[in-house]
Amino acid sequence: MSMPPKDPNQFVPPPPASPSPAGERDQGDRGSGEDRQLHTAELMVGVGMMFVGFLNVLLSISGGFEINVVPLLLYFAGLAVWAHAAIVHPTVRYIVITVAIAFGLAFFHYGEVLFWHKQVVFWGTVAMVVFFMFKTAAPTRQ
Repeated sequence: MSMPPKDPNQFVPPPPASPSPAGERDQGDRGSGEDRQLHTAELMVGVGMMFVGFLNVLLSISGGFEINVVPLLLYFAGLAVWAHAAIVHPTVRYIVITVAIAFGLAFFHYGEVLFWHKQVVFWGTVAMVVFFMFKTAAPTRQ
């Protein structure tokens, strides 16, 4: 039994890529690492601010007591920070940020929070959570 001769070029690994200068590679890795850290920090701060504001709104709805505008300012500021980090499409991102800032300033100018304001914030948050819960993962920003 003789075996057929093997082709010497059959399993040759590809040549290594030409290395870039170490300075360029380190700069790129450091910049992307800092961007990821800032992105993660924005997500955490935004969600935390939204949670604190939303918790006050939720407790005031269920407890029947009044709140001032500070929880809604926290909520909408957190929404703006979160949107900057989480929404990939720039047009949608800046629309959400603009609307959040406008609502925060409107509540600050109005000076009080009515029951229907709290209901709108509550159900809007529920709708936003449901939307992002069932949305497929989008590519990350780079």
